[in-house]
Amino acid sequence: MTVMTVTGSTTTRATGGPPALVAVAHGSRDPRALSTVSALLDRVRALRPGLPVHLGHIELNEPLLPDTLAALGDGSAVLVPLLLSRGYHVKRDIPDMAAASPARTRVAAPLGPHPLLVDALHARLLEAGWPTRAPRDAAVVLASAGSRDPDSRTDTARTASLLAARLGVPVLPAYASASSPTVPDAVHTLTSRGHRRVAIASYFTAPGRFATQSTTAAPWIAASPLGTHPAMAHLLLHRYDETVSLNTGSASIRWATATP
Repeated sequence: MTVMTVTGSTTTRATGGPPALVAVAHGSRDPRALSTVSALLDRVRALRPGLPVHLGHIELNEPLLPDTLAALGDGSAVLVPLLLSRGYHVKRDIPDMAAASPARTRVAAPLGPHPLLVDALHARLLEAGWPTRAPRDAAVVLASAGSRDPDSRTDTARTASLLAARLGVPVLPAYASASSPTVPDAVHTLTSRGHRRVAIASYFTAPGRFATQSTTAAPWIAASPLGTHPAMAHLLLHRYDETVSLNTGSASIRWATATP
């Protein structure tokens, strides 16, 4: 896991309280995305009363991340990407926005891969009708947004492996854009191998165009996005806590590497 510490200010004044948690969402034209993320952050606030929790978007929705950071002044914050793998947004967009702000910021790792995500994926499949004992001809397509970054594909494949171990059936990662296989292609691959019951696990943090598009390819059942599942709130706080712990006592700009 890689955590980046960046700052757009030379000030090192202590604020006297914990760094704020700034959840960084991608943004979506689907109004359900903003309401879902807002509800998820309400869960985080309920778990950690007294922790300042804010929201910033990379694009499409307000508040945009630069505006959220500007409102913090030169205070300290941990930016937790509401993204499920490494990719351009995690490696470039978010650190660049953080570095341009007056706030003293640290950027946490993306949410995935992590066992808590597998908890949420499994629960969403059960809600959609996945049996407690999977049939021998069942399989799952792990539908995600997709990225041209090979690290993103590695992370998604890792989550697929973890979910396969949990379910005891094959899980094939697939992508709604920018990478292959597509979700329909993954469904075809599994059915051609004799899997008559193929489910779609929705590896998205909130509803949106890609999540909706992916479910239309489901030949059997399709799970809802991860959304406000309790494991998501716990994972947000976990990424926040590990970043605070990793950077305690550090006032310099540096890359820090730790083994999860």
